[in-house]
Amino acid sequence: MQKDHLLPTTRELAAGPGRRPTEPDPEAAISIRGLVKRYGERAAVDGLDLDIRRGEIFALLGPNGAGKTTTVEICEGYRGRDGGEVRVLGVDPAKGGRRWKADLGIVLQSGAGDSQLSVRELLTAQASYFADPRDPDEVLELVGLTEKGGARGRTLSGGQRRRLDVALGIVGRPKLLFLDEPTTGFDPEARRQFWALIRSLRELGTTMLLTTHYLDEAEELADRVGVIARGRLAEVAVPTALGGRGTAPAVVSWTEHGTRRTAETTTPTAFVTELAARFPGEVPDLAVNRPTLEDVYLTMIGDRS
Repeated sequence: MQKDHLLPTTRELAAGPGRRPTEPDPEAAISIRGLVKRYGERAAVDGLDLDIRRGEIFALLGPNGAGKTTTVEICEGYRGRDGGEVRVLGVDPAKGGRRWKADLGIVLQSGAGDSQLSVRELLTAQASYFADPRDPDEVLELVGLTEKGGARGRTLSGGQRRRLDVALGIVGRPKLLFLDEPTTGFDPEARRQFWALIRSLRELGTTMLLTTHYLDEAEELADRVGVIARGRLAEVAVPTALGGRGTAPAVVSWTEHGTRRTAETTTPTAFVTELAARFPGEVPDLAVNRPTLEDVYLTMIGDRS
């Protein structure tokens, strides 16, 4: 994880402790203030504030219907808003022109996998829309599809199709990449290969907004996560600190005299040290657990979604 992403921005420092700036942050890749989107009488997004820093991977989490897809589509320029201010790469997405759109990459849940064109033909055609695209063969190597360059899109496996979707999304050298549920349907090995690809894109300086229902994916990839529920942002934090995870009591469990025992403690190291003194060797079946990201996420959305 890149620690500089965790530092406050100039705008946040200027606002002072406990206060949020009221204007969009020009330094941020995405800056949202008071975003509102209504469908009839229902507010799908209800006064949402959010800043996503340049160069970070940000995971937006939330149950279906919480407002995350609407928020992302507004940032992409595909959907209008009813209130608030939004700046994406310094531009209001409602007014973004062709040059602004060229700086965005979008990987949707379904892509060009059913095409009769070859992988290289699809990528070359996509590259032709941009003034300064990446070399298609370079992109094929980056996403691990060099050997599939001549294969038709429809012949690719599910994991290979998602790699092709990412290739199409990054061939134009986007500054900001939107990833919508990128590993849905992947087997464990394919997911981890895809995670490695996403990390390599961050090393190239690409900012990424990730939506996912996989909490382990968010924890593995994201510099910060935001939880949205009922159209509002419940919390933004690094994954290890979300919902107070970093300071939550730990549950220590072990086996003693044939019985499984557990204890909750805020000082697990000291507790385990005292426990170890009661046994001649290893503490049988010792385990120390703090709340997982899934635990705190479900608690946060439990009475909000």
